[in-house]
Amino acid sequence: MEAINYSTLRNNLKGYMDKVTDDFETIIVTRKNEKNVVMISAEEYNNLMENMHLLGNEANRKHLMESKKQLEKGLAASRTLLETD
Repeated sequence: MEAINYSTLRNNLKGYMDKVTDDFETIIVTRKNEKNVVMISAEEYNNLMENMHLLGNEANRKHLMESKKQLEKGLAASRTLLETD
């Protein structure tokens, strides 16, 4: 994670956008009024939104946590998918 001011971002916008999208770097843009902004890739944003959606539903969250516990205890089963011609 890197913190830069608005002027630095403006002077090298493409470079910072490339860092965010290519290297999954998070950029914090600092401002004098302390209303800072976080810059992340659209892909990372979409992943965060999906995770919030999945964990925001109590039934989903409980199911995922139970599945995680089973996996940690070695209770997961491996399956082979059928191939179709």
